[in-house]
Amino acid sequence: QYWINEFTTSLGIGVFHSGIEVYGREFAYGGHPYPFSGIFEITPGDATELGDTFKFKEAIVLGSTDFAEEDIERIVEELGKEYKGNAYHLMHKNCNHFSSALSEILCGREIPRWVNRLAYFSSCIPFLQNCLPKEWLTPAALQTSVSQELQGELEEAEDAAATASLPSTSSSSNSVLPRSSHHAKR
Repeated sequence: QYWINEFTTSLGIGVFHSGIEVYGREFAYGGHPYPFSGIFEITPGDATELGDTFKFKEAIVLGSTDFAEEDIERIVEELGKEYKGNAYHLMHKNCNHFSSALSEILCGREIPRWVNRLAYFSSCIPFLQNCLPKEWLTPAALQTSVSQELQGELEEAEDAAATASLPSTSSSSNSVLPRSSHHAKR
């Protein structure tokens, strides 16, 4: 989605992912359809671990912390109770909200406002959210979309198996069907 920023940065908004790097580790937050922590760790500044739609922009020094590395582990674990994967929402509880909360705890300073400005504007102007596919907003909507897509493909495969004129085929259980992880990357 970084390509969107080529058009929107001049307006002072963009779609940005953020994480917090501390002690050589980067912590970030993302959505999934399950009720446990959505916080994950990646190699600092390595956007390739996030997928093709991400491009590293810059690192911004926010300050320093007095917390020890062991304290960071406990803080991140505690934040995981609030930042569950199924609580993710692109506009109301995203990676930038998490980064700002963690930064506030660690060094008493939030991330720069421009990083999450698009989410802020969309919460002030609700129709903006309606312009986006629901699958972008929450992991539950994404999961529903993927499930519906898989159900459609399963029905197509069953229809194809039923109409096939191969007498040795007795069941569709031998059919190879796509796994949901392949579709979640779209």
